[in-house]
Amino acid sequence: QVQLVESGGGSVQAGGSLRLSCTASGNIFGRYCMGWFRQAPGKEREGVASIYILDGTKYYADSVKGRFTISQDDAKATLYLQMEDLLPGDTAMYYCAADPSTFCRSPQRWSEKIEYNYWGQGTQVTVSS
Repeated sequence: QVQLVESGGGSVQAGGSLRLSCTASGNIFGRYCMGWFRQAPGKEREGVASIYILDGTKYYADSVKGRFTISQDDAKATLYLQMEDLLPGDTAMYYCAADPSTFCRSPQRWSEKIEYNYWGQGTQVTVSS
């Protein structure tokens, strides 16, 4: 059974930084797609970034390119999302997701929510102006 636990959310002012962590249990690292999603009140959950663990293929939403960085620490079985230059529009609940597949190597599929079978509970990020 795969479990994902996010941490690192909080409240910051615009222009600030946060690093989210997602600790995975259940022998998840290897041939896995992992991603970060976010959902603001009244909006659809959207893909923020993804990484294919085996070869490091990464994709980002246009809205976060150049500001957010997804990375992994295999030894700690942890996924990170470093967020810089935060904007009020980044305010959302952030979720970690995973699936034992290779779909996230495709630029057309990495952000498809339905592809991910495992989800964390989320961590709140609030950015004030």
